[in-house]
Amino acid sequence: MEENKRLYGWSVVAASWLAVFCLFGYRATFSILKVPMSADMGWSQAEVTLGYSFMMMCYAIAAFFSGLILDKWGAKLVYLVGAIFGAAGFYVTAQVHTLYAYFAAYGILAGVATGMLWVTSTVSVRKWYVGKSYATMWGFAFAGGPMAQVVMSLFVKRSLSSAQGDAWRGAMELLGVLVLACLLLAALLAKKSPEGYGFKPFGEAPQAPGAAAPRVWNLREAYGTYPIWGAILTFLTSMLGEFLIWTQVVSYWTADLGMTLSSATNLYVIIGVVGIFSMPGMGIVADKVVQRSSCESLGRKKMLIFGPLVGAVACLLLVLQGSQSIVLGFVSCVLFAIYWAIVPGGVVGYLGAVYGRATLGKIWGLGTMIVMGIGPFVGPLVGGYMKDTTGSYFYSIVFALGAFVVSSCFGASLPLSMEKHEARLKAQDAATA
Repeated sequence: MEENKRLYGWSVVAASWLAVFCLFGYRATFSILKVPMSADMGWSQAEVTLGYSFMMMCYAIAAFFSGLILDKWGAKLVYLVGAIFGAAGFYVTAQVHTLYAYFAAYGILAGVATGMLWVTSTVSVRKWYVGKSYATMWGFAFAGGPMAQVVMSLFVKRSLSSAQGDAWRGAMELLGVLVLACLLLAALLAKKSPEGYGFKPFGEAPQAPGAAAPRVWNLREAYGTYPIWGAILTFLTSMLGEFLIWTQVVSYWTADLGMTLSSATNLYVIIGVVGIFSMPGMGIVADKVVQRSSCESLGRKKMLIFGPLVGAVACLLLVLQGSQSIVLGFVSCVLFAIYWAIVPGGVVGYLGAVYGRATLGKIWGLGTMIVMGIGPFVGPLVGGYMKDTTGSYFYSIVFALGAFVVSSCFGASLPLSMEKHEARLKAQDAATA
């Protein structure tokens, strides 16, 4: 029985790894594919990038519905839907010849696919691993993200080595087949919640002092409390800084510091390479912090204070970096990889500790829709606006630094339990009965 439980748990982690690999594969390959797409089709970079913006909008909406499906029917169905839309997102886009067909194919199909993957991967791991083991196991699953940045980016670059102007089409067709295979395997490996097999989750940890028995939350109740909004604000402000950095830092190195594009790209890849190891490594650290804390929510809160501060220090090093200071740029990339390993999964860990696992999918699905509908759009927009008005990317980096600091402050405001609110709800239930 225990061997089956361990096998099922690792199957969930493997399925999540594959889902994250495909999700970040979409993000990693776009920046490479958009250049030959623009040249071949005669579209401007703004027009091509608008397709990515549509994808992120659909991503945010699909994330909410994936959480509902996950709580009711499990991860298998979500991954199957993701496999169909994910393969179609690449393959159908490879066949388009008009701009609006591109918006529909890449924006809608890829957006639905990627939206199905994030909430499902994070929450399914949280349903199996809690307390002192969640962050470690999520770290192994999340390593699929930086692995995709390295492997799929190199794969696309090699596929585009052909002199043909439409080589991007063949690359997308192959990516569609790869995504289909990975997500079908993820669906095969995915499992129901451990209770469905008569198991308890791994890594039980002490509850906050005075915490009430776990409650099954509906969306109205959960979103009438501060922890979910505090977590959303923590994650949202980090996303403002993160996506600004992801989209602007290479331009900052080349335009402001005078690096060659090749040197700046090689420096940027360090984030992905280090992330392969920092994801599980920081997961182990986070779980050690939980073990040394009085309750899991306190340990997760500590990491949500620390993680954004790491991002802020990385931005500070970029601000201080001169044209000759490659070392500071290298250290900042390492720190960004460490930040990346802490915050996205840490938010889900905190919410799972506060609200429990039963309805975490729909609770965080709606939260993801809010965060990802704003952060990835507003962050790069602010960065671009500041560049246009000041003539330098320097102030964009300063803005990102401030966003990470604000995120840490929101992390510090997170409560450890729902004791008072749950007591009030139980009193209301008793009065109604």
